[in-house]
Amino acid sequence: MTSPIPAFSIAPFAITRVPRIEFGRGAVARVPEIAAHYGKSLLLVTGRHAFVESPAGERLFAALKARGLTWQHLRVGGEPSPQFVDAAVAAHRGANIDVVVGIGGGSALDAAKAIAGLLRPGNSVMDHLEGVGPELPYGGPATPFIAVPTTAGTGSEATKNSVLSVQGVDGFKKSFRDDALVAEWAVVDPDLLASCPPELIAADGMDAFTQLLESFVSTRANPMTDALARSGIMAVKDALLSLYHEQSAAARDRMAYASLLSGICLAQAGLGSVHGLAAPLGAFFPIPHGVVCGTLAATATAVNIAAMDAREPDNPALPKYAEIGRRFAMQKGLNGRDARDYLVTTLRQWDEQLKLPRLSAYRIGAADFPRIVANSRGSSMKTNPIVLTDTEITQILEARL
Repeated sequence: MTSPIPAFSIAPFAITRVPRIEFGRGAVARVPEIAAHYGKSLLLVTGRHAFVESPAGERLFAALKARGLTWQHLRVGGEPSPQFVDAAVAAHRGANIDVVVGIGGGSALDAAKAIAGLLRPGNSVMDHLEGVGPELPYGGPATPFIAVPTTAGTGSEATKNSVLSVQGVDGFKKSFRDDALVAEWAVVDPDLLASCPPELIAADGMDAFTQLLESFVSTRANPMTDALARSGIMAVKDALLSLYHEQSAAARDRMAYASLLSGICLAQAGLGSVHGLAAPLGAFFPIPHGVVCGTLAATATAVNIAAMDAREPDNPALPKYAEIGRRFAMQKGLNGRDARDYLVTTLRQWDEQLKLPRLSAYRIGAADFPRIVANSRGSSMKTNPIVLTDTEITQILEARL
């Protein structure tokens, strides 16, 4: 006699496009073959120096040439702006580009993604940026895009949005977002992380972790994203501190994997309060995105938990936070408040060990908080597991001044 199936249902959910994924050490060697499938003329979008001047970069350029491919090269320094994207589109639109290959960190990939989206239509990215322009629907067509991350953090290789910034008093950090912008291929080679310095490993790694945790407790989470987020979170737990203190191939594998999953999860389920705050912080101040995530993660998690304990004790995110605390502690009997406290304590310990700068290191002060809070309620904050008050959002900032 078979046991009865437990009586529970799975709520409807949808999964949007993801790239075809090539993952593994040495995977970058497949880029010429993959690119050649789309044609002979490439636009390479890279960071300013790191990959271009590395042995891996030299090998890739030689392999592209050996295949008879031609390319134009665009370097991205710092976070891309709408003006940078529009200028690149204007400069390369008439070059009959068959495929755009983005190689680098999140800034290079976001720039490449937006450029690939607009090379053929030719209009300004400002037409489509959410929250700052006419927000016209994107009609495409997009030029095929191949994403090759060289850092483990943003997961941009798996997302449909290009994050663009204008920094300053009237600055903004907004997304050009459409399913058509998803890369055709994400080529994830953990060996490309070998040149990352410890401070970049720390900031990018905490970005990936925060994306995984926020997706896991998001109001749009579903069973598929939960499974991926769990796997990615545990990969970070096993590898981040190890990679920060001493490079190893196994740790690079896990962090590259976690970053990829974080991009898939955020694209499908959304994010939360840390990324809600990251938008105005990154727009108004010269603070790297990963530093924002790392320095706010523990406090934002604690504030979320306290708010739910006080106002929504049946919120489904509370047992999810407890689950991660229990997995981190590796204690089957650890549940409820004790498990959630263990998670927050662990994140605070990570913050200390990774030596992440506080907000004040970027000349952010209490007088700036009202403006930051007022501009924090974008798309990421809308999927936070509980609606935080202005006072609660301010508490997150105050604790990390």
